[in-house]
Amino acid sequence: MKSIALITGANKGLGFETARQLGAEHGFTVLLACRDDSRGREAENTLRAQGLDAHFVRLDVTDENSIRAGAQWVAQRFEKLDVLVNNAGIMLEHDPKIAGVALQTWRQTFDVNLFGVVAVTNAFLPLLEKSGAPRIVNLGAVLGSLSEISKPQMKTWIRASYSASKAALHAFTVELAQEKSGTNFKINAAHPGWAKTDMGGPNALLSAERGAKTIIQLATLPDDGPTGGLFHMGKPMNW
Repeated sequence: MKSIALITGANKGLGFETARQLGAEHGFTVLLACRDDSRGREAENTLRAQGLDAHFVRLDVTDENSIRAGAQWVAQRFEKLDVLVNNAGIMLEHDPKIAGVALQTWRQTFDVNLFGVVAVTNAFLPLLEKSGAPRIVNLGAVLGSLSEISKPQMKTWIRASYSASKAALHAFTVELAQEKSGTNFKINAAHPGWAKTDMGGPNALLSAERGAKTIIQLATLPDDGPTGGLFHMGKPMNW
């Protein structure tokens, strides 16, 4: 049976490119998890037209019923999961203002970037535990690295709720990796770099294809690979 990977937010950007590379270069069956039916089906059809084994899974990371239904569908269809890529994320701020950012902005950001990841991970852990080599990749960010955003030159890049949500996601990654230490789980965070996506914008330095490389590396780690770290292009970064 082929390895199975589920990627949230997989209808576009880094999520779609991660699914494409896992399917095309590593032979995975890829499950494209997103909340929009038409976009999900379009992504599925695009990858199938390229000869890949791709399946749309309706899943809204902010809706526990949707997550539960998605996990049940995967369990019934595939019985296990080998790779979970928590890619879905949002950035609602567009300037480095910290004080005065609306509480609703903070709540919406954390709902997707942290609580959504926790909920999806909890739902799919039983299926990952059935894999011989389970991998979890959380989409971290340099803007969630406390050591990096403490540098004066980073002041203009910080986005209040986004940076804080990614720092919290990093903590969750470390905590879960520690809990699963001594098992065959590999749980890491990926900083993809500034990539040309809807979030990154057209002026970003990396293509989506290049940005997905770190995610692919962590999703396909060997048995002796690292766990509990933040990485970019194969190199560890400071939390």
